Amino acid sequence: MTPAWFFGVLVCFFLSGFFQSAQAITVLDDRQQKVQIAQAPQRIVSLLPSLTETVCALKQCHKLVGLDRYSNWPESVKSVPRVGGGLDPNIESIVALRPDLVLAAGSTRGADRLQALGLNVLRLEPRNHADAQRVLRTVAQALHVPAADSDRVWQSIQAGVQAAVQSLSPAARQQRVYFEVSPAPYGASESSFMGETLTRMGVANILPASMGPFPQVNPEWVVQARPDVIMAGDSSRASMLQRPGWGRLRAMQGQRLCVFKPEESDMLVRAGPRMAEGAQLMADCLNRAAAQADTGVQR
Repeated sequence: MTPAWFFGVLVCFFLSGFFQSAQAITVLDDRQQKVQIAQAPQRIVSLLPSLTETVCALKQCHKLVGLDRYSNWPESVKSVPRVGGGLDPNIESIVALRPDLVLAAGSTRGADRLQALGLNVLRLEPRNHADAQRVLRTVAQALHVPAADSDRVWQSIQAGVQAAVQSLSPAARQQRVYFEVSPAPYGASESSFMGETLTRMGVANILPASMGPFPQVNPEWVVQARPDVIMAGDSSRASMLQRPGWGRLRAMQGQRLCVFKPEESDMLVRAGPRMAEGAQLMADCLNRAAAQADTGVQR
């Protein structure tokens, strides 16, 4: 073994270790826990639809090997194996997929168990616009995607939201809105990302930020607030008709109840890459409601 050959091997070994350590990064999750990622993940499990969509918006869809049962966009993810949901993840199935990164909501059950089994778990759950931007950047960092790429995605989202804002008629901006997230009922307040979009549109939300992003609402409270427009998913329609006093609401009596199809509701309730499309759905609803108020058309 010549000195020169030995020196060359030593340099290569050193450089290899240097570049491997240079690739290693540490990111903070929503619990302010440090998650160390040694290299760009190649096998990702996502347990939250908005995180699945974020991965795909960053052009990393092909690395998804397992998903929660509700992730359904883009079309390509529908063939990815399912591993339960955020409330009931199948731990054995997730481990069997050998992921090098698991993306989960802060409230995901079993996340601690997955960590104890040696998996890297990054817990992120966006609730407002700032969260959505931060989560996009954090996921990009975790996947070793350049910051410039995540910035471009965010700029595109913001441009789409602004286009929706500008599409509102003056009359549409004068309405007061109740946005129902689920039929319990839970609503979207001013501090939720949907509420922030409505505020950006100049539209009043009957649920103040002080109630928290997605508060459970007393149906009588909504009756007393008398919203001009009600937005809700299709699952809420039947229960709304059964609530005392709701039949007298101007939004229910006139054509100012916007009931969204399941695929539209998915867009609206996920703080991720499709927030601009969700904003346009809200703008279209508000414009239709304002036009109905002008014509005085009744059901």
